[in-house]
Formats: sequence, C-alpha cells, structure tokens
Amino acid sequence: MIEDPDTGTLRPFDFSHLIDNVPKLRMLGYDIDNISFDPPIDSSDMNPARWREIAELIAARYSGYDGFVVLHGTDTMAYTASALSFMLEGLRKPVIITGSQLPIGEVRTDGEENLITAVQIAAATDTLGSPMVQEVAILFEDYLWRGNRSTKMSADNFNAFKSNNYPPLAKIGLDIHFNPEALYRPAPGVSLTPRYDFDTGVMFLDLFPGMRIATFNYLLATPGIKGIVMRTYGAGNAPTDEEFINSVRAAVDSGVVIVNVTQCVNGGVNKRYEAGDKLASTGVISGRDSTAEAAITKMMYLLGQHFDATTVRRLFDLPLRGEIS
Repeated sequence: MIEDPDTGTLRPFDFSHLIDNVPKLRMLGYDIDNISFDPPIDSSDMNPARWREIAELIAARYSGYDGFVVLHGTDTMAYTASALSFMLEGLRKPVIITGSQLPIGEVRTDGEENLITAVQIAAATDTLGSPMVQEVAILFEDYLWRGNRSTKMSADNFNAFKSNNYPPLAKIGLDIHFNPEALYRPAPGVSLTPRYDFDTGVMFLDLFPGMRIATFNYLLATPGIKGIVMRTYGAGNAPTDEEFINSVRAAVDSGVVIVNVTQCVNGGVNKRYEAGDKLASTGVISGRDSTAEAAITKMMYLLGQHFDATTVRRLFDLPLRGEIS
C-alpha cells in the first residue's frame, strides 16, 4: 500500500515504480523483472480467481526465472500462501511472499527490507546449485516461514506472522541462516503441475458456548456448501449432547465434508477427550495441526479437483505440501 497524498488513506501501490521506490534492489546485482496486476487490489479483495492469476503467471514463466517474489497485503497473505502451495504441485523453485506493515512510502517502512531479503532468498542456492527454498514461503521481518503453516498474529508488529506448529525455514539477522531440516523437498522426479481449480462451496463454522442448536443446524444446511472447516475448542472438542452430535452426523451422511481444527493458535486436534472422540465418531475429519487458512484452502483445492467426498476425506488426512505434521 501507499498513502494517498490527497485523502491520507492507504491505496494499492503501483508496482511499475518498484525500482524507483526501492533503489537498493539494483545493488543486489540480480536480473529482476516485475509484473503488476492491473489494477492492483487491497488484499481484503483477494479471491481464488486472483490466486489463479498469480499461479498462472508463475507457471508461464517458471523455466525462465530462478525464483519468484509475490508482494501482497498482509490481511490475506496466509490464505494466498496456503492456496499457492496446493496449486503449484511439484514446485522446485522458491515462491516467496512478502509485504509490509507500514506503506512503502513511509520513512520507517519495513517493506523495503522485507522486499530485499525476499529477493535474496529467492536467489539463494545450496552447495549443489539447487534452489535453497523449493516451496511457497512467507518472509516477514526476522523469519522465513512455510506458507501453509503461517498465520498473521499481529496487526501492528513488524514480526506479524508466525508458524506456531512448525519451525522457521530461516532466521534473518546479519546473515540469512537457513534451517535445512525444515525445508520442504518434493518427491524425486516430479515437475511443476499447476492445479488451478478451486471450489468455493466451503465455509468456516466457529463453535462458541451458548450457540443455539437451531443456528447450528441452519449453518450446516447452508445451500451449496460441500465442505466445512469447524473451529472447535482446545484439542478439537465440541458439545457432546445427542442433538449436536446427531446434527453433525446427518450433515456428514449427506455428503458434506467436515474438518475439525482447533481455535487455539498452538497445538492441534487429538482425541484425548470424550468431547473430541464423540465428534470424530460422526465422520468428521481431524485437521490435526493445520492452520485454519491451510484447512479452508485445502478444502477448496480438493473439492475443485472434483473428487468425491470419500476421496476428499482420505486426502485431507495426508500432508500434500507439508501443511500438517
């Protein structure tokens, strides 16, 4: 974003003036091209059609570049990172997503440093000359995180993102210190196979104490919904009364795919408690330690491949791009 001098509000930045605004990029000595989407959007307007534009752009230019940096607003960055990780099957090059908390024109902007570091990471290679990063990642301030493990944790801190259930891919200090054991590597022999189709017949359903069963049933019966990410308490717990359990079971039996993720920022779903075990008995899938952003985009991705409900449930339990442990 950049501040509008007339209104003082923040509006999307015209990236055609990228080098002018960040002249230090020339000091890196890299060949850098930049492409602007027309028009640039606030990240609050992000949607699967925009994800497709980004993925198609990367796929079309995949062989001509060592790596890619996507400049993105922070509000939906974790959703985009998760979505791209599923779309870019067989990715063997870095796709580094970054942005800033302060607009690029501000004196104290974090955007300049984030952009420069992201470009350096996109160009980094190992001792064999292969890309150091071969996945979609988020670079923000002091850390590089796996994109589909990341969540925006702060609206105002420069270290706005965190991966609560997976270690950082790199720590940024005087140097960039990569964590080789944490870096994702695709299976040998695979090549980039983009998957562009997403099905938006999905929704979040957040539980809270005092939720009326009539409201719950109304949400379960939302027209056109094929998949639900249910955000539950603690280690995946939910009400145990028969009316609630029967409602969930009926929805699952009707073909709706329901995935259970925790409302907590750390940890994941397990069946240590009766409240979680009863929910699992209905056919609800455990989202394990998935972020909510990864769970909802994975749901859209799997449904978009036109798999039946049984296949979606089976694939949801597998780590497709390192999104679950």
